[in-house]
Amino acid sequence: MELERVINLDFLKAAERLKDTVQHTPLEYNVRLSEKYQAHIYLKREDKQVVRSYKLRGAYNMMSQIPADKTTNGVVCASAGNHAQGVAFSCNKLKIKGTIFMPEITPKQKINQTKMFGNGWIDIVLVGDTFDDCLAEALGFTTKNNMTFVPPFDHFHIMEGQGTVGVEVLADLPDTDIVIVPIGGGGLAAGAGTYFKQINPNIKLIGVEPEGAPSMDAAFKAGKSIKLNKINRFVDGAAVKAVGLLTYPICKDILDEILLIPEGKVCTTILKLYNEDAIVAEPAGALAVASLDLCAEQIKGKKVVCIISGGNNDIERMQEIKESSLLFEGLKHYFIVRFPQRPGALKLFVNEVLGPFDDITRFEFIKKTERESGPALVGIELKEPKDYKGLVERMKNAKFEMIELNQDQTLFEYLV
Repeated sequence: MELERVINLDFLKAAERLKDTVQHTPLEYNVRLSEKYQAHIYLKREDKQVVRSYKLRGAYNMMSQIPADKTTNGVVCASAGNHAQGVAFSCNKLKIKGTIFMPEITPKQKINQTKMFGNGWIDIVLVGDTFDDCLAEALGFTTKNNMTFVPPFDHFHIMEGQGTVGVEVLADLPDTDIVIVPIGGGGLAAGAGTYFKQINPNIKLIGVEPEGAPSMDAAFKAGKSIKLNKINRFVDGAAVKAVGLLTYPICKDILDEILLIPEGKVCTTILKLYNEDAIVAEPAGALAVASLDLCAEQIKGKKVVCIISGGNNDIERMQEIKESSLLFEGLKHYFIVRFPQRPGALKLFVNEVLGPFDDITRFEFIKKTERESGPALVGIELKEPKDYKGLVERMKNAKFEMIELNQDQTLFEYLV
């Protein structure tokens, strides 16, 4: 049986193999989160890894075991960014030529980092809108050029390498009660999760996925890995349409629970980690901490490890992250407002409709003709979510016709 091979994976040998390549990343006690949730919260800081994510562990563990005659023509990988950096670093260290396929939407920061770590040993091909698109291109290229493919998650040596995260956690905190692990394709959850359960079957494993890309949750419900028709790509490090054929049955066997995290909540968590803990986490890296509200009762009094899986966050995305956070928290709202055709309507809106702490963050008239403006697109930021009800009531009382764009996803995406 294929699944039985995972029992034979030697995570300690993998750790020995990787000791001169990866860092034993810190397991940091977080006072703020511990006090908030009345638990003992530790953060496994894989954002401090050599390539700022755990992906190097699996890539190097696999590539260092590929026979020399299988790397003559080079290796190929497909990645949304972090696996690419791990492969690039490994290509440089092992002196193996590599071709790396990445989605066209990959943040520039990840592309530049991949080039830097490859140090001339890799070529980058940008293709497709999602990981799954570039994966198909990469597999075709591999076959055509008789090269060796290094998968991002669905290989036992990849899982074995990712499992060394678990080796380090239990070396630092042997009496861990609960581990919260982010899931993309499932390599980290399958590898580290297997090690945790082998050493202590009583450790509770909670897998977390972005709500807009619930591929492992869908697989659990379907009883097999299935391909989702559409996903939200925002949490790019964990946004895959289908989990691995190998990782799924392992995760099904070892995970105690899967939680789905709204993308907006992930954004709020990114900002809090940065502002309150000076931690730069990418969206996938913030998933575990973002889940704490959803499992607050079961973690009380427990020793909980949240895996911060990566810190490759492009600074150019921060405005988008802040916007998404405000929308999720109910602090920012957009309206189409039709102002009454009378003098002083705009002054009335500002002086009597807006509350004392409400702030207009966007205002633009929608042109109808050269001489006449149509309704206005208005963005308003609130101090507290509860202020929204009063704002809407005052708008209606002042006879302003309006459409609440936050309530109409299609119109919101089109206009905002």
